[in-house]
Amino acid sequence: MTTRRAFLGLLAGAPLAACNQMRSAELNPAVGTGQDYDRWYIGSRPDGEYQLPLVDRKLMRADLTPQYVSYDGGERPGTLVVDIDKRFLYLVQDNGKALRYGVGVGRRGFSWKGVARVGRKAPWPAWNPTSTMVRLKIAPGGSHKAGVDNPLGARALYLYQGDRDILFRIHGTNEPWSIGEQVSSGCIRMLNEDIVDLYDRVPVGATVLVRRSGRASA
Repeated sequence: MTTRRAFLGLLAGAPLAACNQMRSAELNPAVGTGQDYDRWYIGSRPDGEYQLPLVDRKLMRADLTPQYVSYDGGERPGTLVVDIDKRFLYLVQDNGKALRYGVGVGRRGFSWKGVARVGRKAPWPAWNPTSTMVRLKIAPGGSHKAGVDNPLGARALYLYQGDRDILFRIHGTNEPWSIGEQVSSGCIRMLNEDIVDLYDRVPVGATVLVRRSGRASA
């Protein structure tokens, strides 16, 4: 198993997260200015050809841990509902329940809301920043290969409307302190271990509702 100290060397060179414009110390002062990444990790487990980082959840709010909750939104089971304001993603279940995950969401002015579907899924995806990200100097151009230091993390769900990729994702992150925060450029980010769990539960074609103030618009 990879040690916490090894994670420091592995992650310290990680690029700024895919939808992030804030430095780690600005987002969470507890992280410190020395890019103290390793304090967030308690080890890893094998996941294909990579090691999946495991976060020390004691450093996070308890409500950000995946858990079954009562849910009365009325959507059919299997629907994904993202509440931007509350920073939660719900996978709707039968019998008035949902599986709830903590997420990081788009910062003010960058959040997308609407109705989409999971158009495709990818394990350990590569990442190609959008032309807008490159122009605004959010991220460098070019393709970023898959791996632990990739901003999309261990899994990605690609959101489509019709046959069009709308360039928003539900994906993992190598910045666990950003979960529960409003910092990205629109994508929905999850802990790597949580997106792996969600990925295995959600098929291509699943409906995704992204809401602000209880509303989603197509």
